[in-house]
Amino acid sequence: MAAAEDAAVPSPPPSLLSLCLEAVASHLTAGAGGVGQAGGRWGRDHFDGGEGGGDTMITPEEVAEALPWELLHRLASLLPPAALEALHHAAHDRCCFSAATAAVGDRRGIKRSRCEDFNPEWQALFRLRWPCCDNAGHDGLLTVDWQRQYWEKHLQECLDEAAESALLPSFCGSIDELTIPAKIVSCILHCKDIPQQYSRLAYHCSRFGCYARCLRLQSVLCTAEISGLLQGSKLEKLMFVRIISDLEVNGVCMLLSCHAETLLSLEFIHCQLSPAVMDKICNSVLQKGSVNHGIQNFSIKSSRICESNTLNISAGLLDFLSMGKSLQLLSLNDTKMQPLFAKIIVHTLLGSSSGIQTLEISENNIAGWLKTMDKRFACFSSALESNISLNSLTLLNLRGNNLNKGDIEDLCKILVKMPNLRDLDISDNPIMDEGIRLLICFISRTLRKEKSLSRLRAENCDLTNIGVTELLECLSSVSEPLNLLSIADNHLASSVAVALAKFLGSGVRDLNIEDIGLGPLGFQILEEALPADVALSHINVSKNRGGIRAARFISRLIKQAPGLVSVNAGSNLLPPESMEVICAVLKQKNICNLERLDLMGNMHLSDAAFPAALEFRKHGKQILIVPSQPGACAPYDDDP
Repeated sequence: MAAAEDAAVPSPPPSLLSLCLEAVASHLTAGAGGVGQAGGRWGRDHFDGGEGGGDTMITPEEVAEALPWELLHRLASLLPPAALEALHHAAHDRCCFSAATAAVGDRRGIKRSRCEDFNPEWQALFRLRWPCCDNAGHDGLLTVDWQRQYWEKHLQECLDEAAESALLPSFCGSIDELTIPAKIVSCILHCKDIPQQYSRLAYHCSRFGCYARCLRLQSVLCTAEISGLLQGSKLEKLMFVRIISDLEVNGVCMLLSCHAETLLSLEFIHCQLSPAVMDKICNSVLQKGSVNHGIQNFSIKSSRICESNTLNISAGLLDFLSMGKSLQLLSLNDTKMQPLFAKIIVHTLLGSSSGIQTLEISENNIAGWLKTMDKRFACFSSALESNISLNSLTLLNLRGNNLNKGDIEDLCKILVKMPNLRDLDISDNPIMDEGIRLLICFISRTLRKEKSLSRLRAENCDLTNIGVTELLECLSSVSEPLNLLSIADNHLASSVAVALAKFLGSGVRDLNIEDIGLGPLGFQILEEALPADVALSHINVSKNRGGIRAARFISRLIKQAPGLVSVNAGSNLLPPESMEVICAVLKQKNICNLERLDLMGNMHLSDAAFPAALEFRKHGKQILIVPSQPGACAPYDDDP
């Protein structure tokens, strides 16, 4: 009876203030959509009226002038993005006028003297439209300009949709005539009848291009018109995709020339970059009369940058590297690079006093690249013998270059020219035990320095337990431990377990031993020989077919590694009783800081069979990650 009476109680009527704010929001939304109540139109700065009813329309300037700060915030939460944009600018203009008036000593009639800040409202709109992208890629210590982030991402969506339309065989017009789908435009206007002018790419580029700092452009958009469309932008990062034809290259060069002063990052993906094309692109970045450029990050991925003639190398690219005093990252990934080209790149960087911090030459077949027998490169040998070095380089990635043990011997001569190297990746190179032994000599020397190597990746390098055991013994004997070691995808078997257990007590924070063939015996040895105090934060032991022994090792590791945050134990053939072993340790209080334990790929486990797995949470997120149903994951097959 009481419930029925409560249900019959009407909700309180809206307040007069809320009704007024909704009415104002309706006016501003209509104005932002381009149509007033009587046919009038106003943009960001004014309302031009309409026949008969123009005086009844409220402009953003009038609202910004009339309402106090608190009510402006409440009103802003009711507005779609286009209307909020107009109000934001009106409030900003009013603030600037107030500040200018105050500067001459006349403060009569001033309601606010500070610029209105609608950042929380812009963040809410961003989350509403892109819930999976909130704060992606942003430093938590920095304040994010959500207004800029919103319009930059909106403009990127417009460009992507326009590129799809331009790729249709039926399209034969110019880029500025491309139309944006109504589903995107309605996201910012919140209206059904969209004026045609608001559906054109040119409108969105001219209206919101000023917010763009980072854009990705498909080849079909890289024409001479693109520079005009984006002339109001202050672009800092550009990514180009599938640049092949001369017309596209010319469009890229025009855009680079227009934004050479502000550009900090360039990336090319799936492009045809012949030496002649690279010359044009690199020359476009250089400002007239300048001896250097401001590019900090330069990346080429899955693109051809060389011709069959190995001597035909882009002089413009070498000049670009020589003049790159601001260059911090150079990434050449899967560029069909010849060994000679790679050698010249390193020589150019050595001789340019570059401040580069990250060098990635990966997924290129450059075996023999550092051989110095060629008389044409006697200067390279002299550079190795001189005192010049890459003092600023901290990360070197040589993954997937088909390097062998002979290349490692030559590489060590280069590594001594990198005194501050902290991160080395030589994965996916068949260097074998002979190659790792050569690296051990370098590693043992660098680990005794104040700034020593802290991260080493040697995955899939055809290593055996003998070579890895020697490496682990070297790493365990130094006072300054590695922060990260990855020796995944090397068949080492259980005989490496003793050395691994000792290494776990060295202070390593991140260890990847995925798919090294430990088996039940290897996990048993690790469990029995595990040091009492382990500093691990992250460990990957997946695909080692450990069975119940893997579960017991994980259980003991959680107890003896108080700082352990994540464990990947997927595809280890864990039996059903493994859940009891693992859950027992997770139930213990004050010993577990674990945030994630990945058990996917174990077909005998599921949260349906073990609902208790759902009880363990950290920071609101589930700790145990298991298949939803038994047999939902196929067992890991390590048979080649």
